[in-house]
Amino acid sequence: MTTKDIVSSRNTVLVLGATGKTGSRVAARLSGLGLPVRPGSRSAAVPFDWTDRGTWSAALDGIGAVYLSYQPDLAVPGAPSDIKAFCTMARAAGVHKVVLLSGRGAAEALECEGIVQDSGLEWTVLRCSWFAQNFSEGLLADFVRAGAVALPHGDVPEPFVHAEDVAEAAVAALLDPGHAGQVYELTGPRALTFAAAVAEIAAATGRAITFIPLSRTDFVAALTSFHVPADEISLLDYLFGTVLDGRNTPTADGVLRALGRAPLDFADYARDMAISDVPVPLRRA
Repeated sequence: MTTKDIVSSRNTVLVLGATGKTGSRVAARLSGLGLPVRPGSRSAAVPFDWTDRGTWSAALDGIGAVYLSYQPDLAVPGAPSDIKAFCTMARAAGVHKVVLLSGRGAAEALECEGIVQDSGLEWTVLRCSWFAQNFSEGLLADFVRAGAVALPHGDVPEPFVHAEDVAEAAVAALLDPGHAGQVYELTGPRALTFAAAVAEIAAATGRAITFIPLSRTDFVAALTSFHVPADEISLLDYLFGTVLDGRNTPTADGVLRALGRAPLDFADYARDMAISDVPVPLRRA
């Protein structure tokens, strides 16, 4: 099937988190193919807000497929209930396909994956490691700008995945029925510690950026001093204190399975930072 055939046979795609790290890239790729895209965000022309179910119906009207990115994270309380209610509403609205952005190593994310898989919708799951772009399009960007990244567990390796790989896999799953029923575990090609990642960014950009190891207690105190909202602090403490304990260190073959090529390396991301002189403005998932 050609791109022209795909475009002519598809309905509008709802991209949730359309201003985020992966959602913005998914929306851009779909638009580049000539597909109609409905951005799903609070500021969109047809707004979508996870905290206001009254916005969901209008956002789903006329939609054929959904890129499902949950805010702030599938690990937060209430996520399973929201995902179940959304899938039920989506199916009733005539949506036929959903591509779920999930995370590795969190029981709550696995629960949400199961809800999507049992929804009656055609589904694909993208189970991702930490995004390399968290260093430039998330909370860590503030630390990078300041020249000091202070985190717990700096010695635990993580196979950071490039957001462009996630977006490309999402678009493939949205357009190609051959990805239906697949769980793709998306990682980079190698695991490196947060300290090593910071060192690579510093070397590539020529910036003086150091890594400072913190205890969980000091990490929470530092976030509090920066006036980070309490629910976001709780999530980050959970992620760094529980999920980032080494359980996700092994690399996976999801990018190869989904796209037929090797994943982008963290060095590719660091070089992009150097070329574009990022950190860039903050964006969520």
